[in-house]
Amino acid sequence: MSGYRPAFSFDTLETKKFSIVAARWNSQIMERLVGGALSAFDQHGVNGSSISVFRVPGAFELGLACQEVARTEKFDAVIALGCVIRGDTPHFDYICAETARGLGQIALQEAIPVAFGVLTVDNLDQALERSDENSQNKGREAVLTVIETLQTLEKIRDVR
Repeated sequence: MSGYRPAFSFDTLETKKFSIVAARWNSQIMERLVGGALSAFDQHGVNGSSISVFRVPGAFELGLACQEVARTEKFDAVIALGCVIRGDTPHFDYICAETARGLGQIALQEAIPVAFGVLTVDNLDQALERSDENSQNKGREAVLTVIETLQTLEKIRDVR
């Protein structure tokens, strides 16, 4: 999503509630992703009291926590943040695939926008690059993605 430019208005965000569910694993990267997400919300006028941050051990646990967040019906959208760095075993493939599948399934079953802000990288340098405090920060991009998706869904639901 490099170079992503959202097509939405920030005017309708005052009444929205957002949840960030973030893994603790790879904490250096995670702090940068969460910081990028919070900065994006702040930059676009979302009050900090409208954002709840929940932590889970690792990327695999994101699915269950995001599902519970969605089921509270207290949030309009969820941002899932994690970082999985490839190792020497197939563990990387299993975690990445199941995390992506689970988050997609939650969005469909619960009818709530769930942004996939999970880095799936080959090495630490790639993770650092994608969590840098610039416009390429994937935490920031996940916020913009979930806001646009939320507003698109609202337009669709208004047609019903």
